[in-house]
Amino acid sequence: MSAISAKALRRSMQNFLPSLEPVRFVAEDGTPAKPPPGYHEPDDALLRQAFRHMMLGRRFDTQATALTKQGRLAVYPSSRGQEACQIAAALALREEDWLFPTYRDSMALVARGVDPVEVLTLLRGDWHCGYDPMANRVAPQCTPLATQVLHAAGMAEAMRRKGEDGVALALIGDGGTSEGDFHEALNFAAVFESPVVFFVQNNKYAISVPLARQSAAPALAYKGVGYGVRSEQVDGNDLVAVLSVLTAALEHARSGGGPFLVEAHTYRMDAHTNADDATRYRDAAEVEQWHTADPLARLETYLRARAVLTDDDIEGDRSDAETLAADLRSRMNADHEADPLELFDHVFAEPTPQLREQRALLAAEFAAQED
Repeated sequence: MSAISAKALRRSMQNFLPSLEPVRFVAEDGTPAKPPPGYHEPDDALLRQAFRHMMLGRRFDTQATALTKQGRLAVYPSSRGQEACQIAAALALREEDWLFPTYRDSMALVARGVDPVEVLTLLRGDWHCGYDPMANRVAPQCTPLATQVLHAAGMAEAMRRKGEDGVALALIGDGGTSEGDFHEALNFAAVFESPVVFFVQNNKYAISVPLARQSAAPALAYKGVGYGVRSEQVDGNDLVAVLSVLTAALEHARSGGGPFLVEAHTYRMDAHTNADDATRYRDAAEVEQWHTADPLARLETYLRARAVLTDDDIEGDRSDAETLAADLRSRMNADHEADPLELFDHVFAEPTPQLREQRALLAAEFAAQED
């Protein structure tokens, strides 16, 4: 290989490599940090809005956890500690963009505008998806690992071929990056230069499996390099940094640059779900250490120092969060009356003759029981 071609190859590779250290704007104590060049801090109004959504999101999360203990939900995967990732994902999107969430991304859905009760309908067992995906351009929450990234790549490519301006943002956990669907989606999106951003929330555990037992890569962000996907890693508990990096990644994809992979280094403060005993695989001291990196406290300190946030603001946000929680409790405590004939709704856009026949048979059985 000639010296010129080797130099060109190195330059090309640099375009795909993430920063050596996760991008950070705000240190863990809330003081400013020096971010790498190329990223811009969101304006104060957006950061103030993000703090409010983080307050509402955390209260929603704790209320959903309580509803699970009360038997109102079958299961709930908490995202406490991952608020910066969840809220930044929702706020970085435009109206024409699509969000493809996992089962843990309920906060992001609420911030995107989905009714909190409709978000929890899946986890209560009433519907496979309790909201209209078209209303807010939010795909159904996905329980099978990594299948949503293929859906996101397909939607992004469809929008590109139709000449639309939208971008797909696929959320995924660290465990999902071990699935074949993840790699297929990256390869497909890279080949076709589809406008999709893959956002990995690396919360250090795939249920009970620590990151060191999942991958030997220096960071999950490097997984994009082999597919020719531009990649970056970011401090996932720094809302300012996550919002800045995601905004840049979405604009990269929107402007024709192709897919982008972002890895956020964060932490899952609670167990995998309410059915999980996290004390069996992680130390209490580790959890306590991550409390010092709390994304909500970090952003509060930062915005207070900049006079963007006041005591009255926080009290107002806290009051609104309690109102949201009370409304959620009230509506979730109402028993859902299921109609068995709804089984046949939304299977296809137009019911097939077989579905119509099956629905009629079931309706006849119910009518016979009432006679």
